[in-house]
Amino acid sequence: MCGAVAAAAVEPAPLMEVLVTAPRADTAPLGATWVAPEMLESLPAATSDSASLLRDVPGFSLYGAGGVSSLPAIRGLADDRLRTSVDGMDLIAACPNHMNPALSYIDPGAVGKIKVYTGAVPVSVGGDSIGGAIVVESAKPQFALPGARTLATGELGTFYRSNGDGWGGHLRATVASDKLSLTYAGSTVESANYEAGGDFKPADYNATTPSPASDDNPYRTGRDGHSLPLDEVGSTAYESTIHSLDLACRLGDHLLDLTFSHQDIPYQNFPNQRMDMTSNESDKFGLGYEGRFHWGQIKARAYHDEVDHEMDFGEDKRFWYGSGSGVAGNDVDGQPCGPVGPTCARGMPMNTEARTTGLSLGSDLFLSERDTLRIGLAYQGHRLDDWWPASGAMMWPGTFWNIRDGQRDRYAIFGEWEAKITPQWTSLLGIRHETVRMNAGDVQGYKTDLATAPMPGMDVANQIAESTAFNDANHKKTDRNWDFTALARFTPSDTQDYEVGVSRKTRSPNLYERYTWSTWSMAAAMNNFVGDGNGYFGDIDLEPEVAHTLSLSADWHDAERKVWGLRVAPYCSLVDDFIDAKRISTTPSGYSILQYVNQDARLSGVDLSAHVRLAHSSACGDLTLSGLASYARGENRSTDDNLYNIMPFNTKLALAHDLGRWRNALEWEHAEAKDDVSAARNEISTDAYDLFNLRSSYTWKHLRIDLGIENIFGTNYDLPLGGAYVGQGKTMTMANAGAPMWGTAVPGPGRKIYVGVSVRF
Repeated sequence: MCGAVAAAAVEPAPLMEVLVTAPRADTAPLGATWVAPEMLESLPAATSDSASLLRDVPGFSLYGAGGVSSLPAIRGLADDRLRTSVDGMDLIAACPNHMNPALSYIDPGAVGKIKVYTGAVPVSVGGDSIGGAIVVESAKPQFALPGARTLATGELGTFYRSNGDGWGGHLRATVASDKLSLTYAGSTVESANYEAGGDFKPADYNATTPSPASDDNPYRTGRDGHSLPLDEVGSTAYESTIHSLDLACRLGDHLLDLTFSHQDIPYQNFPNQRMDMTSNESDKFGLGYEGRFHWGQIKARAYHDEVDHEMDFGEDKRFWYGSGSGVAGNDVDGQPCGPVGPTCARGMPMNTEARTTGLSLGSDLFLSERDTLRIGLAYQGHRLDDWWPASGAMMWPGTFWNIRDGQRDRYAIFGEWEAKITPQWTSLLGIRHETVRMNAGDVQGYKTDLATAPMPGMDVANQIAESTAFNDANHKKTDRNWDFTALARFTPSDTQDYEVGVSRKTRSPNLYERYTWSTWSMAAAMNNFVGDGNGYFGDIDLEPEVAHTLSLSADWHDAERKVWGLRVAPYCSLVDDFIDAKRISTTPSGYSILQYVNQDARLSGVDLSAHVRLAHSSACGDLTLSGLASYARGENRSTDDNLYNIMPFNTKLALAHDLGRWRNALEWEHAEAKDDVSAARNEISTDAYDLFNLRSSYTWKHLRIDLGIENIFGTNYDLPLGGAYVGQGKTMTMANAGAPMWGTAVPGPGRKIYVGVSVRF
């Protein structure tokens, strides 16, 4: 089949909208690329992480996290620094560890198309971000042809993955007339811990731990004697189910759709976080309108998102506190138990509740054959409570309020002019203004006065002083942010394309960066988006980040874009008031407590992609060699330190063969050693590695079969952006040298064989 790399290396396909939103241009929008349709069809059998669908976009990488919750990164900027939209909704992670990012709410098999902006992002695509943009849409509603009988169609599929014993399935069914369409889509996935390649023995990395073969090793044994095999990567199991309904009405050139989706994640464990997700319930409602007129088109959308999120110790992180006196409370299952001792394993529940409401209205005005004016308005209101109930041991007698009554409101307006100046030149100019208003209520620690007999390690006096200082401060903040973008495309012939883009992009801090307040190591360790094992707290007075970006690209190819192509895309971004981290203290275990601070940063690099068709015949099919290469450099200009989690130089090559219904590819992935690490965050270096993958698919009428082997040789390697491995044992031990796996990176998965089968009806 066309390999993943081969598909991504080809120039983006024309916009494949239907019915009501077909654009006038036959190429991708300025600054954008499309994820190839074959990627969206083949990869759901291999992964349940929708962010992984972008794995072969030049400049794209992934922060390791849970099995469905990787954080996308584009050219070194990740998470909230990217604008990520799912079906017109700008979703916000509602968790101090960002365990539920936007792309975790859509199953890979439900994705209809993905548009990615890696350079200067048009202001019409979105604000409140300084990096690229990811726009994900589900499959469009289907309707019967005019005058035809009722349409009934759908797809049923299932898959199995050997590493982690993962399995799941999906169902999509539509019943429609020529005016009304009702679609149900559902998916489910479940996986145990995955196994690393080679000779992964995590206990060997920590000389203070007993022999890895010992059953009483506290770093390999959890509650009730739960023990992990030595090659198993702890806290990588997960389960997720998503249901959605879409009711659409089409009247001529007008489309109205009402959507509802529900996600239930009963557990998703994280190898680079000290806690696990023990529940995530989400309900999303959306109402959208698209209409075409002789003078242009209108798009409007309203949405509401409700998330109830819980964290605690998963099975691999459950542990004994040991014998001794203590206080009554609840164990890790939430059941009452007596004083701390060998019959009571303590938990540390943490709850988050978030509500987000959004409205957007945009219009494309066709001023002439040459000029299009885009104008729009947007609003987003976000409310968040983050509290940790009393649970015995040190976490008592009251509730710890990490953030109470958090509020973040955005009001946006933009205008954008696109002009086809000549057949060779296309330009785009845009301006956007956003007002961001933020506020939060008063907070408190578990103990609010010294008379409650503080236990050692609680640092109660400091908690009381810090919460009092926070409560006495003015929490209201208003940021007025300006974005500017200018893009130009020059096409001197049908074998050359050149683009240049400059932009000024602004992002205000999120609620956790501004309003988390405690330096206590236990609390700070819970506020960590990047999985580096450290603890973080915020600063109310943070300024917005402002990025000034220059991006270039040169694309040479044959006239049909099928035989050969080469694209080179350098870039540079200077960021003022970049929100980095300043070390406040270091625990005896080596982990640090850091505060979010404004500093200046520089990011630069180059992305390469190429493909060449080696052979073509009706009898033997097509043989294509394709490749990607990316280099990124991130520097803190204020401290001369390296920025955290910058992907080292990496390359991918794929030899793809297409013959009728068969598509096959052999892939090679290489990453150099990661040596440019952040000293402030104790970032872990990783070694270079090489991986080989084999993919194949076969289609016959309505049947599709996907087969593959990832990491064919079972190579043992560390994830360069996976963070610190704290996936098992006493993960909350930050105060002594027995902290689990200090200095160990999260290992990547070993050999995985997968098979997926789907049938359309």
